[in-house]
Formats: sequence, structure tokens, C-alpha cells
Amino acid sequence: MTTDLALFILILVSGFYMAWNIGANDVANAMGTSVGSGALTLRQAIMIAAVLEFCGAFFLGSHVSETMQNGIINPEYFQHEPRTLLLGMLSALIGTGLWLQIASYFGWPVSTTHSIVGAIVGFGVLIGGIESVYWDKVFYIASSWVISPLLGGLISYNIFQLIRTKIFYASHPLDAAKKLMPYLVFGVFVLLTLLFLFNSLGSIELEMGFLESAGICLCIGLIAALVTKFGIGYWLKETKSSPLHEIDNTKADFAIIENMFGWLQILSACLMAFAHGANDVANAIGPLSAALYILQTGTVSLNTAVPSWALGLGGVGIVIGLATWGWRVIETIGKKITELTPTRGFAAEISAAATIMIASRLGMPISTTHTLVGAVIGVGLARGIEALNIGMTRDIIASWIITIPAGALTAVGVYKILAMIF
Repeated sequence: MTTDLALFILILVSGFYMAWNIGANDVANAMGTSVGSGALTLRQAIMIAAVLEFCGAFFLGSHVSETMQNGIINPEYFQHEPRTLLLGMLSALIGTGLWLQIASYFGWPVSTTHSIVGAIVGFGVLIGGIESVYWDKVFYIASSWVISPLLGGLISYNIFQLIRTKIFYASHPLDAAKKLMPYLVFGVFVLLTLLFLFNSLGSIELEMGFLESAGICLCIGLIAALVTKFGIGYWLKETKSSPLHEIDNTKADFAIIENMFGWLQILSACLMAFAHGANDVANAIGPLSAALYILQTGTVSLNTAVPSWALGLGGVGIVIGLATWGWRVIETIGKKITELTPTRGFAAEISAAATIMIASRLGMPISTTHTLVGAVIGVGLARGIEALNIGMTRDIIASWIITIPAGALTAVGVYKILAMIF
């Protein structure tokens, strides 16, 4: 076997391994709260996420790979040593995969973006020196440690308080839910449509102005609200005729309300899974594409095309990682931070989506993982500090702090091994 063939196989295996770990750790961002609240079973969540994550990765995953290829370190420092950059990207994939596997084993939801950034910074400093790293971008990304969970927690706290005040504390909770639900559905569909457009338009090369995007979102939201308004009455009439409602009206009303929010939560989780596949597959495929280009051409390029088969490889890796180890982090987010119900899970899920949209529009750095965990904590705090698992929360925050250094150290170690071999 030639050296180039060995490197080619190792690059593909490393990219797949990284994608597998993204599926094992990060997909919980989309499905963790739905499983924890009981809106979906673990099997249902895995099946739904598998389809949507793969579709997002394969059809819309190419537009965010450029940052992972050349947005962290300056490739010009490696123009005369392209093979060094190849080994560096390879070590970033393997090193990040190792750290994510450790985190997933313990059920820690960590940021795969922070992990790969730390890995690229690690070998960049080792080979190119401190000046080869775009430190302003690194610190900008790292600042999301604070921004993401605080913003997500603040929004989820207020949304859950609104639901409790306007529905559960009302004299007639079911009637209050019936009145409020069309407005909530309108807000959910507008938000999720905006999130989808912001994440997808760059991939399909379709330019759309603010007014056009807002018009589409408002129309979709209005249609969904009208369907809800006219359909919810019929659905409630059928539900109220059940034996449970005849036995205990109050208990049955609360169960019906939770069921309503369960459907909304599933909807938001589906779009989050699709958006996650479209965005985070780049954490595996960006370095893979850069390494393959160097191997094939012997040169360093600032803009490397992402082949469709590589997106497919990443999509399959995410799906298999989710199916095999994804339950570990899903269980942490869904059950080990605080007890979730569909209303609480909905508040956390939609707050995470809102935070991601707001941050992306303002150009703020964001971590989906940190955002969702912060939102879940916010929901817990709305019920009192005793509703939180303080020990698990502490462990998760500690894992966030060491993610970038851990990614850097593992990548440096792997690079030294690869340098000796190749």
C-alpha cells in the first residue's frame, strides 16, 4: 500500500469517525427534550432524527464548511508545507473524535464546534506558531460559553413562566390553552421558518430580501394559526369524550394541555434536527475536504469544494452515531438536568431556536449545545433551584470549560504520532 493510499483511507475513516461522534453527542440538541418530556420515545426520536439529520447534511451541508477549512488558522502559513497541513487536519479530526467519544461516554453534552476549533488551534500553534491562528475569531467563538446558555436560559425562563401564568394558573386551564394556542403556533411557525431560511438559503444559492423572508414567514405562521384555531375545537370535543375526562376533569385537562404542547415540541425538534445536520456536518467534512484536496493536488487552497459523496459520508456517520451512542447524551439533556414535561420541553426547545436565530442575525457566536442546556436549566430555575440536578449541571459546565484545551491537546498528541508514521 502506498503512502497516499494509506492517507486517503485514513482521512475517510477519520471523517466518518468524527461524524459518528457528532451524531453520538450533538443530535441530543434536537431530540433530547422531546425524549425527556415523553413526547417521543427514544426509538421514535432516533428514527426521525436519522432521516432529518441525513437530509440536512446531504442537501444543505456544504455552505458552512469554509470556516472549518480556513477560518481558524491562516492556510498561507502552510503554503510551502501542504503535507503538514494535511496531517494537521487529519489530527484535528481524530483528536476531536476522541474527546467527543469520552464526553459522550459520560453523557456530557459538549460543543462539537468548540472541540474542532480547539483541535485546529492546537496543531496550528504547534506548527505555524501563535501568529498563524486567527485569535480574534477563536475568542469570539469561545465567548459563546457565556452568551449561549444565558440567553437561552433567560428566554426559556420567561416562556415557561408565561405558559404557567396564562394557562396552568388560569381558572379554566383548557379554555385558556385553547385561546393561547393559535398565537403560540403562529410564533413557532414564524420562528422555525426564519431559522430554516437563514440556514438554507446560502446552500441553495437563493437570495431573498428581508421583506420577502418576513412575508413568507408571516404567511406560513398565519396559515398554521388559522388551522389550529379551527381544528383545536373539534379535537378537544373528541378528547373530552374520553373515559379519563369523565373520571377526573382537572387531571384530564392538564393531560390534554401537555399533549398539545407535545405536538408542538415534536415539530420544533424535527426542524432543529434538519438544521443541525445542515450545519454541524461541516465540523467533520470541512477538515476532511481540505485534507483530500491537499492529498490530490499537493497544494493548499483557501476555498475547497465539498464533494457530494463526502456530505453523504458525514450524514451516514451522524446517523450511525445517533443510533449507537446517541441515547447517552439524550438521556442527560432529557432527564438528568431537570424533570421535563411537554410544556417545559417546548419552552426549552423553542427558546433554543429563538436564541440561535437572534444570535445568527446579530452575528453573535453561538453554541447550539450550550444554548439548549441553558434553556433546560432556565426551565428548571422557573420551578425553583431545587428542581435542578446541581451535580450534573456542574459536571456539564466543567466539560465545557475543558473542551477547547482538550481538543487542542488530543490533536497535538495525534499529530506527533502521525508525523512519525508519515
